[in-house]
Amino acid sequence: MDVLAFNSAAWDKEVENGNVWTVPVDHDRVERARGGEWSVLLTPRRAVPRAWFPPLAGASVLCLASGGGQQGPLLAAAGARVTVFDNSVRQLAQDRSVAAREKLDLKTVRGDMADLSAFEDGTFDLVFHPCSNCFSEHVRPVWRECFRVLRPGGTLLAGFVNPLYFCFDRLKEAEGVLELKYAVPYSDLTSLSPAEREQVRDPDEPLCFGHSLEDQLGGQLDAGFVITGLYEDYALEEDVTVPYFPAFLATRAIKPPVGQSL
Repeated sequence: MDVLAFNSAAWDKEVENGNVWTVPVDHDRVERARGGEWSVLLTPRRAVPRAWFPPLAGASVLCLASGGGQQGPLLAAAGARVTVFDNSVRQLAQDRSVAAREKLDLKTVRGDMADLSAFEDGTFDLVFHPCSNCFSEHVRPVWRECFRVLRPGGTLLAGFVNPLYFCFDRLKEAEGVLELKYAVPYSDLTSLSPAEREQVRDPDEPLCFGHSLEDQLGGQLDAGFVITGLYEDYALEEDVTVPYFPAFLATRAIKPPVGQSL
């Protein structure tokens, strides 16, 4: 299966269905961001600490796999020069709509988060990568590309799914029961039997992949990053995992300045 093409169409459909991560920010939030009052999400609930960000005025920012008219427009309103990169045509259209409405310095590029060849080495000061690499079959290439396109001293802010989230029996989850069934790493393509895929997956929903922490955290380190911050976050309130464990993580990582290393 062509995962990239499938998930592009699936996220276009999510826009049509009004998925919460496809609804653009309103005018009031943009105006507040222009005045210095802004916050953005890497994970479902917890705002990213402002101290994690470099100065945004004039900074070159890549919002990676971050379409939907949410994070990109707010960072642009806060003074950054923003490029939103996403695989979904309709998600990118949400960002262009907000940018046109608010006259923001924002452009969009469509592509695969694991292939940033559209950008030269050392293009960006900040890569902002909200929880979306679960829609990429392989995550280590994402980290390598993030490292390449950042300038020395640049910052990567990333959110991702705790792999434990994918380990439970999907049918039992619908009954409010957590029962371990699937191994890490998880894949909608290979972890589920054909019968299970028919039972637990909407045929139009994006394909998901539960990457190991070795690939999520170790992958950043192996790409050359220094991880300088980490926090956990819970899924949205209706999720069955909420009483038991935080299903999401966020990291702050730095590309070492020239002449420095681990």
